[in-house]
Amino acid sequence: MASNKYDIAMGIGGEAGQGIATPGDILARIFVRRGLHLYTYNAYQSIIRGGHIFLTVRASDQEIYSHGDKLDLLLCLNQDTMDRHLNLMGPGSRVIYNGDNITPGEVNDGVHMCPLPVGNLSESRNRLVQNTIAVGAIMSLMGVDFEVLEESLSLRFQRQGQNVIDENVRVARGGFDYAAENFVPFYDILPDGGKPLAVWAGNDALAMGGAAAGVKFYCAYPMSPSSGVLHWMAANARNLGIMVRQVEDEIGVANMAIGAAHAGCRAMCGTSGGGFALMTEAVGAAGMMEIPVVFIDVQRAGPSTGVPTKTEQGDLWQALGASQGDFERFIVAPKDALDSFNTMPELFNLVDKAQCPAIVLTDLLIGEGRFSVDPDDIDMHPAIDRGQLITEPAPANGYMRYENTETGVSPRALPGLPGYVHLVATDEHDENSMLLSDEFTNPLKRRMMVEKRARKFHDIVKEIAPPQVEGPADADVTLIGWGSTEGVIREARQLLADRGVSVNQLAIKWIIPFHVDAVTQNS
Repeated sequence: MASNKYDIAMGIGGEAGQGIATPGDILARIFVRRGLHLYTYNAYQSIIRGGHIFLTVRASDQEIYSHGDKLDLLLCLNQDTMDRHLNLMGPGSRVIYNGDNITPGEVNDGVHMCPLPVGNLSESRNRLVQNTIAVGAIMSLMGVDFEVLEESLSLRFQRQGQNVIDENVRVARGGFDYAAENFVPFYDILPDGGKPLAVWAGNDALAMGGAAAGVKFYCAYPMSPSSGVLHWMAANARNLGIMVRQVEDEIGVANMAIGAAHAGCRAMCGTSGGGFALMTEAVGAAGMMEIPVVFIDVQRAGPSTGVPTKTEQGDLWQALGASQGDFERFIVAPKDALDSFNTMPELFNLVDKAQCPAIVLTDLLIGEGRFSVDPDDIDMHPAIDRGQLITEPAPANGYMRYENTETGVSPRALPGLPGYVHLVATDEHDENSMLLSDEFTNPLKRRMMVEKRARKFHDIVKEIAPPQVEGPADADVTLIGWGSTEGVIREARQLLADRGVSVNQLAIKWIIPFHVDAVTQNS
C-alpha cells in the first residue's frame, strides 16, 4: 500500500461467549464516525461456547477492499489466541492481553507487549470487563480522546441502563490511563475529519436492497451464514409492511416464496448451500410456471454441512445445475455489500420482465462481514419495473397465460382477475396452460414452449452491463474472479503494481446470462 495511507488492522481473539463482538462494534462505530473506511471479517467455530474466534478489523482513510494480510494490533482475550497468533506480529505492532492470566510467548523483534493488570483496574467479577479495559487501552495507543470512547460506550450500553454504562466507562478509563502511562503509543494517531460513514453487514445490504426493490414477502429457515437477512427483515418488517415467515424447512421456504410471487407481490427467500440443495426442485418449478422469484444463497464451505462458519465460493455448480432440464434463470454474484444492495432492485426488475427465477450468490465474507458505507450512496427509492403484469380486470377472450410471443415473454395476470382464468402447474403446458401430460404425446408443443422460454434472454442480456477490465489495458497479466474475490484481487493488483508487475483484472458479476464476448475479448 502507499506509504501516505493511514491503514491499521487489528485482530481480536478469544472463545465463544467472551463477548468479542462488543469491542469490535465499539471500535467500528468510532472508526466510521471519524470518516474512516472499515472492513471486517469474523472467523468463528460452529459452537455456542468455547472454541476459537478471531475477528479482524481494518480501518483506513482511503477505500479498502479486503481485511488484508497484516496485523498492527492483537487483542488476546485468552491464552489460545496468544499461542495461535503471536507469531503473526511484526516490528512496530502491539499485543494487548490480560497480564493476570495470559502468559506471553516468544515474540519477534520490535513487537510491543502490553499486559493489562485487569484485576487491579477493575473490582468487578464480570470477566467481560477485560474487553472494555482493552478498548480503553487501544484508544489510548491510537491517540483518541477518552470522551470519544465514553460517547461510544454510552451508545453501546444504553439499553442496559446507566449503571452498566457507568461501570464500563470507569473500567475503560482505567485501561486508557494505564496504557498512557505504561505503553508506547502508535506513531500515527487515528485520523479524524472525514465525512462520517455508516456501517452495515452484507446480509443487511441484501435485505435493505430487497426492501428498496419493493419486496413484500420474505421467508427463510435459519441457516448460517444467511440468517442475517432474516434477522434484518424480521426487525424491520412491521415498519416496512413486509410479511416475514420462518418456515419449518427449506422446501417449504422455497414453495412459500413462489406462492407469494405468484400472487403478485415481490418475494424472496434466503439460505446457504445445504438449504439451497433442498430448494432446487422449486427453482425449476418457478422456471416452468414462469414466476419471478429470488433465491439468496449466502455460500459457506461444503459439501454437506461442510464448514458452516467459514467463507467459500462452493455453490457455483449447484446454482448452475439447480433443478432438472434446461430453463432460464438469472444467477448473479455481487462483489461487495453496496453492490449487493444495488443488485436487488435491478434483479427484481429483470425477473419481472423475464418472468423467471433468480439466484443471488454471496458468501460469508460479504454476508457476515461489516463494512463502511456512505449513506448518500444508498438509494431507497430505485426505479421499479413490473414488466408485463396485468393487474386490472378487463375483457379477455381466451386468455393464454403462456402465449408464444416473439420475445418469449407472455402477459402475466394476477390470480383472481375476472376473465383471466388459467392453470399454473409444474407440468409442461401449452399456450392455454393445459398440461401436455394429459395428451398421448405432442413433442411439437413441448419444443415450442422450451424455445419460447429460451427466447426471453435474447434481448434481456442487453439490459445488463458486461464486465469491464480494470487497470492497464496492456497489462502482462489479467486476474479473473467472480463475486467477493473482486476486492482481494483489486488490492493484490495494487501490491503487484508497487513491485513493478503490470496487472489488470476482470471481475465477473453476472454468471447467467454470461457475457461470453466481453469475457473472451478481455481475458
